[in-house]
Amino acid sequence: MPRPFARLPEPLAFIRHFTPNWFAMTMGTGVLALVLVHLPWQLSGLYALGEGLWLFGVALFALFSLLFVLRLALFRDTLWPMLLHPVQSMFLGAIPMGLAVLLKGLLLFGVPRWGEAVYALAHALWWLDAALALLGALLVPYLMFTRQNHALEKLTAVWLLPIIAPEVAASTAGSLAPHLAAEQAQQLLVVGFVLWGVSLSLAFSLITLVLLRLALHKLPDTDFAATSWLPLGPLATGCLGLLSMGQAAPMAFAGTPLAGAAELARDLGLLGGLALWGAGLWWLVIASLFTRHYIRDNMPFNLGWWGFTFPLGVFTLATFELQALTGLAFFALIGLVLTVQLSAVWSLVLSRTLAGVWHGELFQAPCLSGPGSPAVSVLSEQAG
Repeated sequence: MPRPFARLPEPLAFIRHFTPNWFAMTMGTGVLALVLVHLPWQLSGLYALGEGLWLFGVALFALFSLLFVLRLALFRDTLWPMLLHPVQSMFLGAIPMGLAVLLKGLLLFGVPRWGEAVYALAHALWWLDAALALLGALLVPYLMFTRQNHALEKLTAVWLLPIIAPEVAASTAGSLAPHLAAEQAQQLLVVGFVLWGVSLSLAFSLITLVLLRLALHKLPDTDFAATSWLPLGPLATGCLGLLSMGQAAPMAFAGTPLAGAAELARDLGLLGGLALWGAGLWWLVIASLFTRHYIRDNMPFNLGWWGFTFPLGVFTLATFELQALTGLAFFALIGLVLTVQLSAVWSLVLSRTLAGVWHGELFQAPCLSGPGSPAVSVLSEQAG
């Protein structure tokens, strides 16, 4: 039986080589927990399973945050290489997205366990999450435009990661607002709509570039198979954000001059959500076809496989939300199929991740690997 961590490139490599893309694991785990409790048909033990997954996600986020802080404190020389790396820097957006998903879980699982004081904690954490999301959405593109090296033929949908984070925070605002005082809810929703606009406008621009890159240079290598699913993320999160904030707006702005606009936001939110869900459905089908193509080519495992989980999960959540608002069984059946698919994909990716952790082969930061080193990872190959 092989020794654990036998392939660590150096002592303390799990700290020095810790990368922000590990936070994608918390995103995938957290969204599966949310999906399980949003099933229209609640089975015995399903809530407990969802809560267990959420607690697992919280533990992962705490561990990853500690490792990331330790890397920055103990190996400060690795900060600039990470920020200037044209791929690794994109995963900074996974940090606030992972936090936002866990915040939604806090509203579902934390209140029954610890009481309504959880709402105040969630409110404070939301502002932290929004600030981190906006910082990443500004910092990473600025570095792209001024310091990093990029080329159209090497473009993948990973560029979306830093700019999706504000949109994820916006969808969480819609879930939190009904549990706050009117003035707090109004502030939250106004900022949420602004974050939604910042994120979705940029996301559509980048999706256009991704389509152009696919037409001109065809599919990326098998190492980047999971990036085919990433455009589904902003479309699904945009749908979910419109629906949740639109539903929360009338109560938050009742009796104010914006009451009429809030009612309009609810109605247009449903129409806009349906349109974005339709766009997401197209990308779901095309990404599935891409993945079938990649499977035939024996795509190798890497941490990027967690990119299969979150977009699929948030699209499933949007599907269940549309079912709840429209009453159409069509959405419930699609959501059930997607839930089964998400559960299977999450289980596969988790098992492969745990195997990689056991052998120590996943602790290899691309920005710290030399061009001739066997530690060069899949992401560094794209950056090269």
